[in-house]
Amino acid sequence: MVTAAEIEALFEDDEKSLHPSIFSPLEKVAIWFAVAVFTIVSFGLIFANDFFWTDGLKPIVWDPIVKDAGTAGDAGYSPENTALYATTVLMCVVILQAIFRKMDLPADDRMMFALISWVVLAPVLRVLEDADFFNSDLDWLLISPIIHLHLALWLVFTAFISHQLASKWDDSTEDDDREKSRTVLFIVLGLLLFLHWSLLYQPSYSSHPDIEMFWIILSFPIALYCLFWILVRTADWPALTRGLIAFGSATSVMGVFHWFQFIASPWQQESGRVVDSQPLWPALIVLGIPALVCYYLYRYGKDDARHMKMTDYEPGILPNDITLKSWEEAGDKVAKHPVEQLSRKALLANPMVLAMVFGQLCDGVATMVGVDLFGYGEKHPVSDAVIQFGIGIADSMGIEPLMDSANPPGAWLFAVVKACLVAAIVWLFVEMRVERRQIHMRMLIVLAVLIVGLAPGLRDIGRLTLDV
Repeated sequence: MVTAAEIEALFEDDEKSLHPSIFSPLEKVAIWFAVAVFTIVSFGLIFANDFFWTDGLKPIVWDPIVKDAGTAGDAGYSPENTALYATTVLMCVVILQAIFRKMDLPADDRMMFALISWVVLAPVLRVLEDADFFNSDLDWLLISPIIHLHLALWLVFTAFISHQLASKWDDSTEDDDREKSRTVLFIVLGLLLFLHWSLLYQPSYSSHPDIEMFWIILSFPIALYCLFWILVRTADWPALTRGLIAFGSATSVMGVFHWFQFIASPWQQESGRVVDSQPLWPALIVLGIPALVCYYLYRYGKDDARHMKMTDYEPGILPNDITLKSWEEAGDKVAKHPVEQLSRKALLANPMVLAMVFGQLCDGVATMVGVDLFGYGEKHPVSDAVIQFGIGIADSMGIEPLMDSANPPGAWLFAVVKACLVAAIVWLFVEMRVERRQIHMRMLIVLAVLIVGLAPGLRDIGRLTLDV
């Protein structure tokens, strides 16, 4: 029987993959293009402010943010800013993956879990802004796309300080060194957690003089306990990844406890509205259906994922120095390699794929429940076009509006489109093979999909649960 090493020997005379520290031509073009755009816009804002700001970025980007943060809230997206945001995300993926690869930052499952905790944090804070919790001087920081830039600063600082202070103990298995690492990270991240609370939460309490405090008082010690517990459970993780998942999870827990306080005793919103009751059943449906799908995907792929881990290969990632072109041209010669034999099922149990499936289904089901049953609206023009088409189909069939909705159901079509989209994404990732130098690209693509899927889905759940 042919071995993996014998198969890889077939590629010894082939062209080698670029070294991770070398930028590809596309990456160089993207980086210089971004530098040029930044320079032009910066000089434009200084020397041609009316053209670049008053008639350009302000009505497209800033005015919707201000409107969204105001009493009316929920400013919709326009085709212009949607295209701008999508282009920016694409450019960030290309540029950041090249920089992260050159810096040799982790791009494994642990990092994926850490980044997911930060994706969850965004809608946790955004729902509190929807509930008019935050001080009016701060709420613009919690509006898309500012919230992602704002949290990115927290993420970078958390990663930097964790790595600088505790990475020297990463390779040690001594109990004393691990205790030092845990102690340093707990103290530093605990202080950072207090800073996060004092900057975002504490100034907002004065905006609600009659607010009850039971769950709020519990939020900080519970978040500290979460921080410590995760640091204990991740003793063998690199300091950078460890700090990110601990702080991201702790801040998310703190925000969710403020949700609990709103559910227990809703405060008056800026519009003067006071919530009477919050339906909890939508959360069970919106979280339950995607969770069930992910459970069966994980069961189907877990055995191959375990076997692949034993081979020291990673699902979908080619062996070192082998190019994707050479691998594809080899055809049946690589059919017996573990990467080809095990990757397809193993990827179904991979955190990246499961997170994308959960996020996209969560967004689709949450939108269907919110729009078709509770009368919410859709902000994104493309998504709204799909929903309006669905309404037209339902209207032609004589279907009446459901519950609190003013229109016949139409978001069901959006949920169907999301299900088809996630099926296509899963198929793509199952079949896709990437070179070792492309693993950061794959991770950031997943992160981008989570930001536009999991984040709005969780926000929808929070709004439905809190009725805001």
